[in-house]
Formats: sequence, structure tokens, C-alpha cells
Amino acid sequence: MRDIFIFVPAYNVSRELGSLLASIPSEVLLRSLSILIIDDCSTDDTLQVASQFATHELRAPIKIESFASNKGYGSVVQFGLSRALDSQARFVVCLHGDGQYPANKISSFIMRMEMENIDILQGSRHAEARGAIQGHMPLYKIWGGKFLTFIENFCFTTKLTDRHSGFLCYSHRFLEQINLFKLSSSFDIDIELIAIGESRGMTIKEEPIPTCYAGEKSNLNVLSYGLRVLCVAWKRKWGQYD
Repeated sequence: MRDIFIFVPAYNVSRELGSLLASIPSEVLLRSLSILIIDDCSTDDTLQVASQFATHELRAPIKIESFASNKGYGSVVQFGLSRALDSQARFVVCLHGDGQYPANKISSFIMRMEMENIDILQGSRHAEARGAIQGHMPLYKIWGGKFLTFIENFCFTTKLTDRHSGFLCYSHRFLEQINLFKLSSSFDIDIELIAIGESRGMTIKEEPIPTCYAGEKSNLNVLSYGLRVLCVAWKRKWGQYD
């Protein structure tokens, strides 16, 4: 039974993309309806690497979408989730193309979602002590993330240890309830999705994942992102996602 849809936000990830795709477990590939690589107008060879990989037999259909202009992370996620909804997949996985999140954990994520009837399962780099430090996450990201998570946990009912991980799995029943294109076109879209899920009474959990930083360049503006996150938290506190 093919019931998993994986979409890969990809922007200037030509060095990491091939090894990431190769690390997707075979049992996940056999259950995958599609792996959609979304190139957000990269200026390196990301599109070429994706195209080369798509020509090889991966035991799962690989599709590529390339934007003519850079639309931003939130727009990529909106597009990926909308295609996932069209596919009618039971489970949808967002797997970042830079290799920061472990593709080999997808199997355990899907298994837990099935067993516990989970709607949103987020990978946490802080669930295990010193995991982020051992994975070479920059200190400003560790403490900045912890500060924002502390405030968010005050505003949200569901308490999580790492609200800023982009490794997320969703159930179809959750995604079909929301208007994706009313969400942020920036990095805070992940926080918004969790806010909506909580307001709808969905089951939200987290799963420990290893941290993997290898000096890659971040496209995230820390200040504007932090302000956006605080705005989402405030709106959730006062029921604006209900």
C-alpha cells in the first residue's frame, strides 16, 4: 500500500540533496506515492542534481517542480502540502533538502503516527540532553530557540521542546481541514500549522531526532523570524486560530 507523500523544499542544496534522497529507507520508498522535490529558484546546481536523481530507479516516483522566482519557504510548504492533499496520501512528510533532518527516521515517525493516531509529529533536537550541542548547532540558535519555545509553551496548550524544527509529519485528516494559502509565506508557517492543529483538537506529539549541522548557510532572518513567531504565539494565546 502506497500511502506516504514526501516533499522536499530545496534551495541551493546541490551538495546535500543526492545523499539525502539516497538515505530514505527502502520500506518508506515502497510506501511512497510520490517524492516531490520543490526547487525554489536555486542559483546552484540543485535542479540538475534533482533531475539526475529522478532518472534512477528509487522504487518511488520522483517528481520535480521548479519555481521561476524565489517564493520563500512558506510558499514551498503550501505548494507541497497542496500536492500531498491532491494525492490523498494518509501521511505527509516535509523533508528539508539540506540534509539537516534525518530521512532514516521517517519509518519510525510513520509507525508512531499509525500506532498513536497522531496528526502532527515534529522532530525535536532538544528532547535529549545536549543533543543540539553534540550536533554542532550554533549557540545563538540553541538559546534563541529555547527562549522562543519557552514563550510559545506559555501560549500553547501542547508543550514541546523544539517548536522550530522543520522535520514534520502530518495526517491527511488534519491537512484537509485548513486553507493552506491563507498561511504565512515565510518560515513561521510550521508554527502556524501547529497552532491550527491545536485549535482543532488534533493530536500533536514530538519525537527525538539527532542534530546535524555542517556549516550550511541559513536563509533565515533571525530577527524577523522571531517577531513572526511571537505574533503567532500571541494569536494562539488569544484564540485567533480557533
